Amino acid sequence: MAHIVSIAEIAALVGDPTRANMLEAMLDRRALTARELALRAGIAPQTASGHLSKMITAGLITMERHGRHHYHSLASSEIARMLEGLQQVASTQNIKHAGRTMRTGPRDAAMRVARGCYDHMAGHLAVSVSDAMLGRGQIEFEGDGGRVTESGKLFLDRFGIDLAGTRHSKRVFCRPCLDWSERRYHLAGAVGAALLQRTLELKWVKRQDNTRALAITRAGQEGFRKTFGIELAI
Repeated sequence: MAHIVSIAEIAALVGDPTRANMLEAMLDRRALTARELALRAGIAPQTASGHLSKMITAGLITMERHGRHHYHSLASSEIARMLEGLQQVASTQNIKHAGRTMRTGPRDAAMRVARGCYDHMAGHLAVSVSDAMLGRGQIEFEGDGGRVTESGKLFLDRFGIDLAGTRHSKRVFCRPCLDWSERRYHLAGAVGAALLQRTLELKWVKRQDNTRALAITRAGQEGFRKTFGIELAI
């Protein structure tokens, strides 16, 4: 019974539209202040503080103090996966009615192309990268797990990713993640996070203000084409 009560409490917290907006804003893993989250949710900062306090107590988010500022982040990748899963379930409820076709994923076209999914990449770009690596035998997915093959280790090393360093992470090393908009799998786990970080370092993608969307740069368009065989329009 305690387990069911816990589920109900978490569902009640996430089910509030204001809190849901603030949680969604933190899905790209950037730490945000109460004022920034209030702007995202369209409420006063004082009201946002009350909502944030409840989510901190429930373990959904964490807060760090840096000087006078308090920064809020999702508590873990598991919380991010829960939120992405809820988004997927919510989008499937938009079943076509009277000739209207069902649309999955975000309405924003830029978010559908590429976005942050907590600490890894999602959207059409992420699925295309995963497809390319799967097709070349560099990664393998099986059920909820995944692995990097020997050829994949060599490829990632040449790409500038330290796999040995990612193995020291406490999180899952390599796993598939069902994409909210594409309804196919993209690469997640420590390897997926390292891929996103590397493409940010190379300036192939860049984060956008006030959104989870990732903009693909001209350097990225060329880089993804040469490295992964992906043709992208920007």
